[in-house]
Amino acid sequence: MMKKSPFLLLVTLLFSLLSPPAMANEDADFARWLADFKQEAREQGISDAILESAFEGVKPSPRVVKLDRSQPETIQTFQDYFEKRVTPYRIELGRKQFHENRQLFQQIESRFGVQGRFIAAFWGMETSYGRFSGGHYVIGALTTLAYDPRRAKFFRKQLMDALIILEEGHITVDKMKGSWAGAMGQTQFMPSTFRAYAMDGDGDGKINIWESRADAFASAANYLSSIGWRGDQTWGREVMLPDDFDQALIKGKVKKTLAEWQALGVRKMFGENLPKRDLVAVVVQPDGPGERAFITYPANYNAILDWNRSHKFAISVGTLADAIAR
Repeated sequence: MMKKSPFLLLVTLLFSLLSPPAMANEDADFARWLADFKQEAREQGISDAILESAFEGVKPSPRVVKLDRSQPETIQTFQDYFEKRVTPYRIELGRKQFHENRQLFQQIESRFGVQGRFIAAFWGMETSYGRFSGGHYVIGALTTLAYDPRRAKFFRKQLMDALIILEEGHITVDKMKGSWAGAMGQTQFMPSTFRAYAMDGDGDGKINIWESRADAFASAANYLSSIGWRGDQTWGREVMLPDDFDQALIKGKVKKTLAEWQALGVRKMFGENLPKRDLVAVVVQPDGPGERAFITYPANYNAILDWNRSHKFAISVGTLADAIAR
């Protein structure tokens, strides 16, 4: 039998002495944290039955933490982000889904004043029209992010709200799947958004945004309508800027009427004049000077940003909505 060198023996010994206590301490810290959280949940009315089933086998996930540190909205350029999401395939599939669900979209639009093409675009952007709503166990993902110190306060609330959703019986533990950040269902609602805006769109007494399109669409429209969506407006459009355009107008998020932007040389693509509507607008240039520019209408554009605070996301949703309706 080959003998280990003294150096390898020393390394093995040190590893055996140091690693188990470190891992044990980490496990003990999490166990204390979880016990404290469970007690808080009980005080909020969460039953022991829900707590036992929800947290069975749950431990912090290094993969979830890694994903939290590398979100595409923060690491990709606008052009890369846009090209990966507003694809010919996604547009074509969106048109097909928009047509097949037209009656439902019309009902939603009539009730909430949110154009159906935008609900379809959110649906397409978030889950590719319900095909990929996320395979992460929501309680496990939220527990990881609530325990992680980076945004602990925010995710602790999300975790509590997720437990309340389970307690209210809208979904079962085994079906509460979503993204690594805990966003759930066909339109990827965070638990707090679910509790504030989700609706029973099909009248069955439960709010199932995972499996019911009627519930998912009604919930999305109710959310957008509640935060100021205007059914008589769109989101914006891509524009051309003159060579001498003052970048301070973009950096300062300056609001001007369309007529004022027109006077400053801003034009629709291919040089056409801006619409002659009495609307206030803001120019956005996600990748900076010399790159693609967009004129945006605050009411609806800001509502999209409220859903996901990324200009890349907002412009992609708006562009996809326009393409779906053509």
